[in-house]
Amino acid sequence: MTIRRVVVANTNGTSRVVEEGKPPRSAEFTAPEGLAQSLVWRTEPVPSVDYDGTEPTTATRSVLPQPGGTSLVALTIPPDSAYADPSFDPVAAAAESAQHSPGLAELFESDNPGMHTTPTVDYDIVLEGELWLELTDGEVHLTAGDVVVQHGTRHAWRNRSDKPATLLAVLIGARDARSEGGR
Repeated sequence: MTIRRVVVANTNGTSRVVEEGKPPRSAEFTAPEGLAQSLVWRTEPVPSVDYDGTEPTTATRSVLPQPGGTSLVALTIPPDSAYADPSFDPVAAAAESAQHSPGLAELFESDNPGMHTTPTVDYDIVLEGELWLELTDGEVHLTAGDVVVQHGTRHAWRNRSDKPATLLAVLIGARDARSEGGR
């Protein structure tokens, strides 16, 4: 799915479109073919309604937000068969992930591909297709229109269908009270 981002803001007391087009931090991966990601927008921990024209997605390295900040990510996930294809190169996939998903790529478990845990509360919306959310204890089958609210859970997105699926995720940076001694 191609993402078209429309940014609207107030200028001189009037709301208007100030930018539209493909988000600048969009990537179509080659390993596996069909994987695509767009960092659509980011906010700092205390966002402002005043928009000064600064591109927030390229002004930061990590796709993960700081506590209180947000990241809006669109992800197209190919069928799992793309990972099983003999042409799939896991080394190239890891390099592309490090390039296009810094901050997140480092959290993927090497001994359990796809599994990761982020320091975020996420609102995940399946826009099209089918996905399976794998958790430490079980999994849930999701279809277009389903919404998942995650609280820093260990998980992986699996696509056991024969068609790509598109997920829109709002990541909200959170603190982890477990690692802070329960504060």
